[in-house]
Amino acid sequence: MATNNYPLTGFHFSVKWSDSDENVSFSDVSGLNVSTKVIEYREGANKEYATFKMPGLKTFNNVTLKRGSMTSDNGFFEWFNKIANNTTERRDVTISLLDEKHEPVITWSLKQAFPVKYTPGDLSASKGEVLIESIELAYESFTVDRPKK
Repeated sequence: MATNNYPLTGFHFSVKWSDSDENVSFSDVSGLNVSTKVIEYREGANKEYATFKMPGLKTFNNVTLKRGSMTSDNGFFEWFNKIANNTTERRDVTISLLDEKHEPVITWSLKQAFPVKYTPGDLSASKGEVLIESIELAYESFTVDRPKK
């Protein structure tokens, strides 16, 4: 079976919460990345006046999800509003890049996500644009899965 060797497009994707099998429609997903802190260390007996570097802890940036605001759906704000007294509802979030057959090509699984910011969108009488709301999620880690075909 021949594999296609072409760059993937980023416009066909789905997002799912852990408590639901239904897709939640979004127009944008941004901020998904991981980095490793660098630890610099110098041994006392080292004759060179320099440090050596080694990898430290991984850090995961917050992810922002954006969608058109709907009159019948207050889910973003309701989830954000559950934050009280150092507790919140954590959810696993799955973001899948899809191919033309709607099958996952790459899946990012965010572990223990919770909202840290909700934005209802900008209002402007001079523009006829869709009201875009966003939610920013912090999470503990993510994994990447690229199914083999």
